[in-house]
Amino acid sequence: MSELLLSAEIGRKEGTRPSRRLRREGKVPAVVYGLGADPVAVSVEWPALRKALTTDVGLNALITLDIDGDKGLAVIKDLQRHPVRRDVIHVDFLRVTEDMTIDVDVPVILEGEARKVTMYDGMIDQSMYSMTVSVRPSDVPQQIVVNVTELELGETIKVGDIELPAGVSSPMDPDETVAIALITRSTREAIRRAEQAEAGDAAASGETASADAGADDADGDEG
Repeated sequence: MSELLLSAEIGRKEGTRPSRRLRREGKVPAVVYGLGADPVAVSVEWPALRKALTTDVGLNALITLDIDGDKGLAVIKDLQRHPVRRDVIHVDFLRVTEDMTIDVDVPVILEGEARKVTMYDGMIDQSMYSMTVSVRPSDVPQQIVVNVTELELGETIKVGDIELPAGVSSPMDPDETVAIALITRSTREAIRRAEQAEAGDAAASGETASADAGADDADGDEG
């Protein structure tokens, strides 16, 4: 997990108007809480915050938050955006320690080609795109990779089927679906064509065998 230094200023006034004024100045209102301490209203510079958000781990970056000279570790627990412009309008920082366990959401990435599915025109439907994991702040994985190579038609990959990295667990229901190999209309048609082809091959083999047997009988009669 990346570790970044982010400066925060205390003393901001709370409320809609002061927050709008801060945003016009290129700052983002925020609050810092956790570890039994009282919440602190702060503001952070948008360019520095944007840098923290654009690392490989995104929102899960481990941040050294410098609040007027008082430094401590924190992670972004919640980030609010404007519903239209998508600007960041508020951030919640959670104080953490290196040895504590926190719950964070990590992207789920499907890997591999399920040939037993694609050969019958089936499709892999990914129903879970992020997974909640419990892990130490410094060990948060960038993503959870799920290999679908051996998946067959109608089979499902569930949370409990995923092998998580060492030191990582998930509080989610182990029976919750991550991905499923769907049987589509095209799949049924492909299976029907395959069955017809197999039946045709079997019939052709039977006719060939009968013809060979007939030829053998004719040879025997001549003798």
